[in-house]
Amino acid sequence: MAKELFDLEYHFNTSTKVLFPRLSTAAGLNEWFADDVNEKDNIFTFRWDKEERSAELLSIKDGKNVRFHWIDDEDEDTFFEFKLTTTELTDDLALEITDFAEADEITEMTELWDAQITDLKRILGA
Repeated sequence: MAKELFDLEYHFNTSTKVLFPRLSTAAGLNEWFADDVNEKDNIFTFRWDKEERSAELLSIKDGKNVRFHWIDDEDEDTFFEFKLTTTELTDDLALEITDFAEADEITEMTELWDAQITDLKRILGA
C-alpha cells in the first residue's frame, strides 16, 4: 500500500535559535524525539525502549528546515521534515512537520506527533 503525505503545524513561543537545534542535532532530538539519539556520517540512530531505527539526513538549511529519510523504508520518495516559518499575522514561530504514512495509520501518526510535540513544548517551556 502506498504511503500518503500529511502535514502538521504547531506554534511555539520561542526563537528559531532555541528550537532549530532541537530538530537538527542528535543532542537536541535526544531531548524529546527518542530515548537515545546518535549521529555518525549524517546517519541518525534513534532508540525507543527496545526499538531502533536509523534515518539519513537528506538536507538541512540552518534555521529553516531539516529533512530525514528512514533507511529501512523501501519507498525512496518518503521522508519526514521539520520546517520553521514565521506566521505573518501573529509573528509566531510555526513548526511544520511533513511525514508519510499509510492511509489507515495517519490518525495514529498524528497522535504520536502531537505527543512528541507536547514533550518538546514542555522541555522548552513554550
